[in-house]
Amino acid sequence: MSQPEPDPDSLALPTGRAPEPPPEQVRRAEAIARTAVFLVLAAVVLVPVLIFRAFVPSATAGIEGAAQDFFTLAVSVVIESVPFVFLGILISILVQVWLPQDLLLRRLPARPGLRRLTLSFLGILMPVCECGNVPLARGLVSSGLTVAEAMTFLFAAPILNPITIVTTGQAFGWDSPVLAARVAGGFLIANLVGWIYARHPRPEQLLTPGFQASCAADGHGHGHGQGSRLRRSLELFAHETNAMMPALIVGAALAGIIQVFVSRDALVALGGDVIWSVLALMALAFIVALCSNVDAFFILSFGSTFLPGAIASFLVFGPMIDVKMIALLRTTFTAKTLAALTLLIGACAAVLGWAVNLAA
Repeated sequence: MSQPEPDPDSLALPTGRAPEPPPEQVRRAEAIARTAVFLVLAAVVLVPVLIFRAFVPSATAGIEGAAQDFFTLAVSVVIESVPFVFLGILISILVQVWLPQDLLLRRLPARPGLRRLTLSFLGILMPVCECGNVPLARGLVSSGLTVAEAMTFLFAAPILNPITIVTTGQAFGWDSPVLAARVAGGFLIANLVGWIYARHPRPEQLLTPGFQASCAADGHGHGHGQGSRLRRSLELFAHETNAMMPALIVGAALAGIIQVFVSRDALVALGGDVIWSVLALMALAFIVALCSNVDAFFILSFGSTFLPGAIASFLVFGPMIDVKMIALLRTTFTAKTLAALTLLIGACAAVLGWAVNLAA
């Protein structure tokens, strides 16, 4: 029986064209390129403006009223947050690339509840504000933590870290009920969130498809050599910067817009009411989007106007959920998840504030 003649096309030799790179390599190269373009554009736009504002104040004299307020507020949020974002990215790279993959997991308790309790205090060792904790939490999920465990760390760390505790104590006094309510409230709310989401039947559905794909790629892309680690570190830095910085700028712009158009006088008018004072300062915390390391000194000026429970709610709710954090968290969690988290944390912070007001 004669064999069929092979198709001549199937015997064609390579024409010399280089094989196409793997899709994962293309994705990382594109991320690096986008990050480089973004950083260059940001430098081109921001550096001259900051120089002019510092040395030639008249250069922005034509920008008046709301536009100038918006520019000042938005840029201040970005400048305040950028160092912590990059610090969080660097710590995330250290955890994912340079430390043994199971180093953290080996030292955590095996029982889920105790693991989350332990992760609540991880911010003491990594004193990064809420902006930097988002990329760090992303890195912890990529390293093997569950979504609920990462959430517990994410919402507890901005409050349960030494910088935040010291600044709050200095602002309100070490025997102040505000400090005690902030620390206890942050711990309890973060662990409640973790406990609730640990019971989610499909935790991967809480994450965006893009972040799920990134975690899957990370799970197959760890190198062992020094050169591989350096390359992986650069790739992760580019990827996280590309994800975090645009979100940070959007969040800062939203914070600037809301601060310009929402009257603080309307909020202050509610300061003496047991219930509405809490809601008013929670709204203010959501709007001003301050770093948890400095927010105590900002809200101290409202101490004579607002009840202590309202101050405590501001200091608990703001580091967990604000317009800037919503934009950053959207890189990781779905919109439905963020809406549920906002309602849950907001309700808990409000109950905390009302309890402190009634007890005061």
